[in-house]
Amino acid sequence: MTTTRTAPGVSTGAVARHLGVSPTTVRSWEQRYGIGPAAREGGRHRRWMPGDVAMLEEMCRLTSSGIPPAEAARAAVALRGRPDAVVRGVPEAGAAASGTLTTGAPDTAAPQAAGPARGRQGGPGGGLPLGEVRQECRGLARAAVRLDGPAMDALLCRALETHGLVTAWEEVMAPTLHAVGRKWESTEDRYVEVEHLLSWHVSTALRRAVVSAPVTSGHTAPVVLACLPGEQHTLPLEALAAGLVERGLPTRMFGAAVPAEALLAAVGRSGPMAVVLWSQSRTTADGVLARRVAATAFGLKGARTAPLVLLAGPGWSVRAAGPGMRRTHGLRGALDVISDLYADGGGAAG
Repeated sequence: MTTTRTAPGVSTGAVARHLGVSPTTVRSWEQRYGIGPAAREGGRHRRWMPGDVAMLEEMCRLTSSGIPPAEAARAAVALRGRPDAVVRGVPEAGAAASGTLTTGAPDTAAPQAAGPARGRQGGPGGGLPLGEVRQECRGLARAAVRLDGPAMDALLCRALETHGLVTAWEEVMAPTLHAVGRKWESTEDRYVEVEHLLSWHVSTALRRAVVSAPVTSGHTAPVVLACLPGEQHTLPLEALAAGLVERGLPTRMFGAAVPAEALLAAVGRSGPMAVVLWSQSRTTADGVLARRVAATAFGLKGARTAPLVLLAGPGWSVRAAGPGMRRTHGLRGALDVISDLYADGGGAAG
């Protein structure tokens, strides 16, 4: 009969689950920055006391805000031993009876979804190829690599409130998304979970911005936003939709991979001022369909009009724009073009 012995503190696996990181990440912090437990059981197994856990919580908080790991570790170590350090929600060591923890055994907890930390947590941006970016971008990258959803939500909300939509997108969200994508391409499908979770949280933040900024203008002709058939990348259009709503302009967002006939029907039925067609790659940049959209007329007989078609995304070639079309560059540029269009046309669809 095997008995379970209750030891002081909690195991590395338990504290990793509490923090939302992998046990390997916790161990690597100790190896690299000396941010380990004050004591070990029998000199071998790590046992994390409340002060130790508070130290790790501070490490997570600081790195998520963009502080370099070495600097964050120094500040977190200084926290240990403070009488006011509070541990939030970590299970007690004696919780084995309820099934929360099994103490006195070697730490065999499986790594969390964030995966092994080697190569991910060492760099200033959690191992992602960020280059020279804002501090908030590095914090978002670290939170994404740790699969720390709450931290990503807080960082994205703060970036939008502090810098506004355009700067938050161009200097925080987009660089992090691009870095994750490049890492994914260079590591044979690793980091897929990081990209998916980050994309979901960015999308949530952008949609939250749309909801919090209702349309206040009297314009009736909307802007139609759509990805071309086969195109799945919607986040740039979601950022544009949020920016248009922020400027008081109406939108109709049709999302990813809109079939050609459905796109033409949507344009004919909504009578838009402009249609933004997003293409991420040359394989989805359908110039024939773009010309058909630009030729779609609507309105009363004798006063029919057609929308301005804006070709957005890196998939379009420089010479792609034909009659009734314009090539746009970046979120700010697209917003300015559309805003000028409404200012000149007064929002009348025909």
